[in-house]
Amino acid sequence: MGDIFETMVEFFNREEWTYDQIPDQPILRLGMNGKNGKWVGYAQAREAQDQFVFYSVLPTTAPEDKRHQMAELLTRFNYGLVVGNWEMDYRDGEIRYKTSIDVEGDRLTTALVRNVVFLNLQMMDRTLPAIMGVMYGGISIDVALRQVEDQGGLPS
Repeated sequence: MGDIFETMVEFFNREEWTYDQIPDQPILRLGMNGKNGKWVGYAQAREAQDQFVFYSVLPTTAPEDKRHQMAELLTRFNYGLVVGNWEMDYRDGEIRYKTSIDVEGDRLTTALVRNVVFLNLQMMDRTLPAIMGVMYGGISIDVALRQVEDQGGLPS
């Protein structure tokens, strides 16, 4: 692999996190446990682009009849975010939060990996109850947004 991959592996090893490497790819899969639930994280080295990407993937997919509501909620979460963004695949309902960094002309450090990863984890953990509430609990988008605000708002 390359320098970006080696740096991200170094970070997760230092933190003593358990992970699996996706065979023949510069991607690590990690089980994440937050205060509000569990999900899967993916750390990806994009060596040719000089980029490191971290995804938190929701543990369930949005049912087809909820995808429009979820798209609105995620769009409202995204508005004003400086680092990272929410994504939803309309084909299968997968929802994930992505943070990344481009280090072209420089190098990735474990401190930068930490910043990318920890902001991502905070975002997923803080919003998970609101997302699940809209998807399965029958709460409105406005109630979900208030729940996140009551927990201190979105991390930035």
